[in-house]
Amino acid sequence: MTALLRRRPRRGFALMDVIVGGVMLGIGLGVVLTLASRAITAQAQGERQLVAAWLLDELLAMVVVEGPVEYPHLHPTHGQFDPPFEGFQFEVNLEDLGVGQPFLVTATVRWPRGREERQVQAQTYVAPRFVDPENPYEQRIPVEPIDRIDRWYDDE
Repeated sequence: MTALLRRRPRRGFALMDVIVGGVMLGIGLGVVLTLASRAITAQAQGERQLVAAWLLDELLAMVVVEGPVEYPHLHPTHGQFDPPFEGFQFEVNLEDLGVGQPFLVTATVRWPRGREERQVQAQTYVAPRFVDPENPYEQRIPVEPIDRIDRWYDDE
């Protein structure tokens, strides 16, 4: 009879071992899934920030190419990007600092992130284009070097 009493706790011990192992496995899987979910979310946010930086660079490059005086006549200064970037909005502000001075150009790109809105902003100086009608392909060289200030703003 004592032999039967000793065998029962061993069966219960094996069952408890399986239950504890299952709980530990469940907790481990939950942690792994949470980390994977956060990693995917961070990657998606990083991709959107990278696209916004590309779009911001494109806006500033177009201001340099067209010139700050002609840019507002040739391109919209605010709005939504064309597909496949329709989820991003832009604004370009051109501030004339006076005769003989470069324009202060501020470009902003915004996009939604859940219930809130994210944005990146860059600001720089761009000299106006003065093209000689007789020699339109002449290289543009400023009389004095322009001290450019390049700033990157992230609303984080």
